[in-house]
Amino acid sequence: MSRQTLRDAFSFEKTKNTYRNITDYDIFPDKRLLDQLRTKIVENLIDNEMPKDKQLNEWIYDEIDKTIEGYDLSNLERSHLFNLIDNEINGLGPLTELLEDKNITEIMVNSPDEIYIEIDGEIIKDESVSFINDEHIIRTVQRLIQPLGRTIDATTPMVDSRLQDGSRINAVIPPLSTKGPVITIRKFKETMSTIDDFIRIGSLTPYMARFLEACVQGRVNMLICGGTGSGKTTLLNILSGFINENERIITIEDAAELRLNQNHVISLETRNVNYESEGEITIRDLVINSLRMRPDRIIVGEVRGKEAFDMLQAMNTGHDGSMTTLHANSPIDALNRLETMVLMGGMEIPIKAIREYIVNAIDLVINIERMSDGRRKVTSISELIGFSDDEIKMKEIFAFKQKGLTENNEVDGTYILYDVIPKVYKKLKARGINSVDDMFEDKK
Repeated sequence: MSRQTLRDAFSFEKTKNTYRNITDYDIFPDKRLLDQLRTKIVENLIDNEMPKDKQLNEWIYDEIDKTIEGYDLSNLERSHLFNLIDNEINGLGPLTELLEDKNITEIMVNSPDEIYIEIDGEIIKDESVSFINDEHIIRTVQRLIQPLGRTIDATTPMVDSRLQDGSRINAVIPPLSTKGPVITIRKFKETMSTIDDFIRIGSLTPYMARFLEACVQGRVNMLICGGTGSGKTTLLNILSGFINENERIITIEDAAELRLNQNHVISLETRNVNYESEGEITIRDLVINSLRMRPDRIIVGEVRGKEAFDMLQAMNTGHDGSMTTLHANSPIDALNRLETMVLMGGMEIPIKAIREYIVNAIDLVINIERMSDGRRKVTSISELIGFSDDEIKMKEIFAFKQKGLTENNEVDGTYILYDVIPKVYKKLKARGINSVDDMFEDKK
């Protein structure tokens, strides 16, 4: 039986591993023996032919029995070893159960015995799983990315892509990583799919949610900024859900993570260079091309380079209601980075002209942060109100003000609706949107 045929056939129901808080060492005190047996069994199963008179289950049990013959293993050790082998042959090795666990939002493999996971915003070291060695990690990465048509080796030592379930995988191997192969998987979280979910966990208030919904429907141009893992893409995905069904939407991403439910959505994804260092399609290429595709709105997953100018141009030329995200730690930082990105595009434009262009293109800047307790909060909704003294002027509409920490080390603070009438409110009224009148009418 061929290697691929064996893997396809290996579909029996395995015994679920329930040892999330129990390590390999607790079940198998001799880790060197565990690694030795695990490696030997996997090699036997992949390289040997299955006899025609054997059932797959029976053959696998026989191979395990032959390998462990002469070793004094308990039933618990035997069962644990069987589950590890099942994961190797039919799953994704030590990552199998981490990927299946819906409570885990991020998986970080730093070395064979150094695996971290994120649960409820907290990063912890997971002692329950391990790899045999660096080669074992690389084999697992290859199995993860093979269905995506991607590869990782000495000539292509880095991969950044989207798994079939929507999760994002980034892997780096030597010589780029001096420590050894490193994997980072940000799992696609389906449970955080509506604005009500954000309200429920305290990421924003009902007033803020209603205001953002009105701004999306009123075709306000938005920039969402925040740090790594702050929830920018999740918020962008949620806000995109408020776009009307009759609009033609084009999404542009490095790895498609947005999940829009509208019918008229065109999703574009970048392409890396091939083996001949040719064929690269960048975010900028896709933004430029999207302008020829008659979009009502353009949504760019994240601007990080030369495409910033093209995105601003789209916002300035009739594609109202476009949205994007940008990696930055504050609204001011976001605008400064945007200026730098435009300059990176080789445009010989004075800084003053770039800033005026930004003011004319972007209406709102929404800042989302991952707080010290691991929770995500929209900490600021600001609007660009003009340009004077060669500087962009912004005014906050909503803000989160932290007071300190509770006894449980949770962030304690309050949300503020400032006593202002936003410029975008007039834009909403002009489009017949009255859903936020109660927030601003009494301030006239």
